[in-house]
Amino acid sequence: MKNTVAKKLLLGAVVLPMVFSGAAMAKEQPEAYASDGRGDVAKDSSGDCWRTGYWTPGMATYECDPDLLPKREKKVEAPAEPAPAPAPAPAPVTAPEKVSLSSDTLFDFDRAVLKSEGKQSLDELVSKLEGVNYDTIVVIGYADRIGSEDYNKKLSMRRAEAVKTYLVKEKGISPDNIFTDGKGEANPVTGNECKGDKKTKALIACLQPDRRVEVEVAGERATVQ
Repeated sequence: MKNTVAKKLLLGAVVLPMVFSGAAMAKEQPEAYASDGRGDVAKDSSGDCWRTGYWTPGMATYECDPDLLPKREKKVEAPAEPAPAPAPAPAPVTAPEKVSLSSDTLFDFDRAVLKSEGKQSLDELVSKLEGVNYDTIVVIGYADRIGSEDYNKKLSMRRAEAVKTYLVKEKGISPDNIFTDGKGEANPVTGNECKGDKKTKALIACLQPDRRVEVEVAGERATVQ
């Protein structure tokens, strides 16, 4: 190693003044390393810089003599900012849920007084509403076509009001959240399946699906965070 350094120093002192004499004469301060025609530091085939005869350890550069200088501190890049949290998904819009309860289950035929079986059906309905955020419960009563249209209209309304009264007094639901209506014999489920107009047992049994109360709840189920 000593021979190599001595050789480079020697060449820098003997050869370089001949090759770069013009550049050396033009500079007032001595150069520690020889320069090529482009002004860059001249290097040998091993990549080592050519030192001139003026070189001293105090003139060392990090590019040519990194071992003689303190190591450069690596630039620590600031950690990238975390990506913003995604926007919360919009609350799902829940379509109204409609439950149809048979009037034969809620009431006796041609009556608007709740039966025990009807109360049990309403209890089960209210239990399904636990955890559901709702604004309105719509209760609509219907009747079959036996009897006059005016009578069936009033009967269907009394049945809807009986359901509302039970939900308010027994289940603690605010009356402001319950809307009632009676549609009478409108919107029959049976269509034209049942024949005849006389109040026979066969016709009463056939028209049973038309005697119903529909309860519609619009809301959304609360999610547990």
